[in-house]
This record gives sequence, C-alpha cells and structure tokens, in this order.
Amino acid sequence: MSTARGQSALLSPDSVLHRAAERLAQSFSGMVNEETVERVVFESYAALARTAAVKTHVPSLAEKFARERLTALAQSKGLIAKPVPEVLYVCVQNSGRSQMAAALTRHLSEGRVHVRSAGSRPGDEILPEVALVLAELDLDIGDEFPKPLTDDVVRAADAVITMGCGDACPLYPGKRYLDWQLDDPADLDLDGVRRVRDDIRDRVEQLLSELITS
Repeated sequence: MSTARGQSALLSPDSVLHRAAERLAQSFSGMVNEETVERVVFESYAALARTAAVKTHVPSLAEKFARERLTALAQSKGLIAKPVPEVLYVCVQNSGRSQMAAALTRHLSEGRVHVRSAGSRPGDEILPEVALVLAELDLDIGDEFPKPLTDDVVRAADAVITMGCGDACPLYPGKRYLDWQLDDPADLDLDGVRRVRDDIRDRVEQLLSELITS
C-alpha cells in the first residue's frame, strides 16, 4: 500500500510540475531565475487546467507551454537570439483561425519564420473540422493545443495578427499589428471552414512576402 501511495505521489500534478520547473530552471539558467521559472510553470498549469477537456495531460502540456513562455521572455530581454522573425496569431479560443494560421505559416515559411498562437479566451480543444481541413493539406496539428494569451509572447513577437479578439491583445511600440477579419470556424460547416483556411493561406503568403527579405 505504501508503495502504491508513493507511486501516486510521484505522479501527482504538484510533483510533475516541480520536476518540470527543475528541468526548465536548468535550461534557462543564467537567463531566468528559479522563482520565476516555478511561477511560470504553475501559472501555465492553472491557465490550461481551467479549459482543458482532458485534465490528465495538463501537467505535461504545462511544461511545454511554460518552456514557450520562458523562451519568449528571454527573447524579449535579448538573452536568446531571434534568428528569424517571430509571428504571433491571436483569436478568441485558439482552437480555429489562429491554429490554422500558425500551421500554414510553419509550412509555407519553411523555417524562415517562427510562429506562436494564443487565445484571449482559449477553448478546451482544437476544433475537429480545423484539424481535418489542415490534414487535407498534409498538415498535422496533433501536438498543438489551445493556449491563453500571455504578455511574454506578445513582447517577443515582431508581428501580431489578431482575428476577432477585439482589444484583448496588449500594444507595445515597435511591433507590427494586423487584424484579419475572418469568420469563426466554430460557426461554419466543413466547406465554410475550408474557405476560411484558403483565405488564411492567401493572407499568410502575403505576410511572409513582407517579412522574409531573402
């Protein structure tokens, strides 16, 4: 019984998060202090746990989300170089439009742009129709998940593209802001989602032509 309790303790969310914080503190040693790393890890967990449909995976997703946020924080402080432009896509739930834009940007830029996405009020999962229409282009977003909008990723971005989230995104000098008026895939049938996908692809191609100079 005591062995079972010990194994359960090792698998508890707090235990997983503390271990994640230790790993990330090593990765960001000299850039972000340990207290900040732990705060970001637990904040990330709390934010994801509020909306995630499957709670058992939240601790591992929180580590991935926290790593992204800490990288953005270090980039905004000039502690990690940005070899390519950083693009941030923001919609309401981060389950449709911004996920499609991010996936298409990764594909079309061929590594010449780094992309993040977030939601002003993130949903609990990516819309199945969105995953389907991207799979039609051989784009797999199985590892992606809705993430809340945080100040650190905005600060790290060179270009911020919003999609129906109003004034939720903070404004910082020196950044490029665009607002793309797009229908919400959650309100559309499959053909409608395909039309939004194709519209986004055209917009991404235009954006990349402006961001990538060589």
